[in-house]
Amino acid sequence: MERLIKERITQIHTVGESANELNCDTKSTAGSVSQRACVFCGSRVVLYPIADALHLIHGPIGCAAYTWDIRGALSSGPQLHRLSFSTDLREKDVVFGGEPKLYKALTELIEAYKPKAAFIYSTCIVGVIGDDVEAIARRVSKEQEIQVLPVMSEGFKGTKKDGYKAACDALSMLVGTDDTYQAPEFSINILGDFNLAGELWMLQDYYKRIGVNIITCLTGDGRVDEIRKAHKASLNVVQCSGSMMHLAKEMKEKYGIPYKKVSYFGIEDMAEALYDVATFFKNAEMLDKARQLVSKEVNDLLPALAPFREKLQGKKAAIYVGGAFKAISLVKALRLIGMETAVVGSQTGNKDDYDLLKKLCDEGTIMVDDSNPNELSEFVKEKGVDLFIGGVKERPIAYKLGIGFCDHNHERKEALAGFEGMLNFAKEVNASVNSPVWKFFKR
Repeated sequence: MERLIKERITQIHTVGESANELNCDTKSTAGSVSQRACVFCGSRVVLYPIADALHLIHGPIGCAAYTWDIRGALSSGPQLHRLSFSTDLREKDVVFGGEPKLYKALTELIEAYKPKAAFIYSTCIVGVIGDDVEAIARRVSKEQEIQVLPVMSEGFKGTKKDGYKAACDALSMLVGTDDTYQAPEFSINILGDFNLAGELWMLQDYYKRIGVNIITCLTGDGRVDEIRKAHKASLNVVQCSGSMMHLAKEMKEKYGIPYKKVSYFGIEDMAEALYDVATFFKNAEMLDKARQLVSKEVNDLLPALAPFREKLQGKKAAIYVGGAFKAISLVKALRLIGMETAVVGSQTGNKDDYDLLKKLCDEGTIMVDDSNPNELSEFVKEKGVDLFIGGVKERPIAYKLGIGFCDHNHERKEALAGFEGMLNFAKEVNASVNSPVWKFFKR
């Protein structure tokens, strides 16, 4: 193992065996072919689910080829976020500047689609040639009487995490621009849920059943006018802390809105998310409703999970996801269906995340921060795992090694959050791990 990761040995930890603390929150090691994505990707993941906004990528067409249409973020109304608009910068634009092209594209698209707001994503090449994206945004905003928001997501500045911050900076220009709204009692915002496979709609139902009003979700099934009112909430509930913590902290400082970190994956974390909100509002009736809801859902769910637990008992899984909050929830969820976590890691975890993972995981579990394909391949082979849980970049690793795969990223079309999502998760894991195809494959 050390032969493969000489400069990264401090970012690998074996629970119960390694003497070193896991090093994290660092830039990727040069040449390690990190699984992390670029800054533009990070910003786009956060902002694109705002369905009634225009999203224009200022850069080469290759960036726009990373289309949102493969993503599972659903909208209950507009579908403008599904379109991949680009200024399609070419060699001539690199030499003479791309500002005229940006102005023309932005003006034509706003006139054609009449969006509620527009986001301009600045990509790597734009940072190199020095186009003044912010000046174009101000000019078009004034001429078209619409808020045009520059997203400064040039990739050479850093990694996906910097993209999250760029997205939060853009969102903060929208939040607080509607001061006429009067929020109902017990109002919250959900930060860091992207309504993959309609998960937000499940969560809205849970919160409604206990008496909580959601002003907006940032940004799943998002609407510009709702985001403008977000500063009127009493509490921000942050699911994906890696992507939205910057905005949560800014809203606390600017508007005095406290925040709570939660996860909606697995029975324990879903229940705790409901209890945390009810406890925050100090409302006995709300807390009682939350207990009744959890009791009913768990009583219905546990018998349905029992057959899967029997089939999956003793099987081993590897987890490598973007946000560590998902990894933490997945370890608990796997344990509930009888599976052991042999490898776990994330792209953006921090010390607190990994300390909690260390407590949750069994001795001998390999923990890794900001890994790469070679390392991940070696780890899953060394541990003899039966299932790899990851995203689009981890799928080929699993398939090449003949291991079952469960998609837990933005491409998935199956709802995995909430109590219903836990049953979907068990079904998908079982179908992958116990597929008849494995009898034809010799590992």
